[in-house]
Amino acid sequence: MLTKTDTIFDSLFAKCTLPINILLSDREKDFIMDNINVVEYNRKDIILKQNSRTSHILYLSTGLVKVARELRKGKNLIFKIDSSGNFIGLTSILGGESYEFTVSAIEPCTAIYIDVNVFNTILEKNGRFGLEISRQISKNTIFNVNRLSGLLYKQLPGRVADLIIYFSESIYHNPTFKFPLTRQELAELCGTTKESLIRTLSEFNHDRIIEMDRHNIKIISNDILKTLSRLG
Repeated sequence: MLTKTDTIFDSLFAKCTLPINILLSDREKDFIMDNINVVEYNRKDIILKQNSRTSHILYLSTGLVKVARELRKGKNLIFKIDSSGNFIGLTSILGGESYEFTVSAIEPCTAIYIDVNVFNTILEKNGRFGLEISRQISKNTIFNVNRLSGLLYKQLPGRVADLIIYFSESIYHNPTFKFPLTRQELAELCGTTKESLIRTLSEFNHDRIIEMDRHNIKIISNDILKTLSRLG
């Protein structure tokens, strides 16, 4: 029989990318539920602040967030967009006393803060869960390495192609979507200026690689996008 705690846990973690219901025992679920904070955020709200003390693992129950590194004043590098069902800040459990990034809401979000000591206790006692978390950290590391390699070595058309493919395949799973970010934020995600991003998107639109109507995007030639991404 499901308890009230089970029902709430299932609701909060319904979109989890890990098979968390299989990996965790009922006692471990109760342990988490006794040591979490559930917070609702509006668009543009700060969820985690760079350089603040590492104290919690963040799980995104609903919504969409951007993960950014704040550089010199007024300059940011957006590392990735995270959607619901993902743990954020997992590298913090392996060391470091402060967060290396800022997480902010792109749309209304439900964020769950899990005490890092509670999370570590479960990792130490539950090998299967620990293995899955390690795999997730590895995937995140590979993603970041590939992202940085693309930013450093690809020409702008290749980076913009990556941007469109990323939103289409990883975020919305649809060739037609709406950019949830401003042009400035999209430029930060591509590692370029707003003007250069707008010019490249306009060229893609003119060449019938995409159809663009303000923030609305429809991919016309996925093959060309893939080629631009591959050739850089």
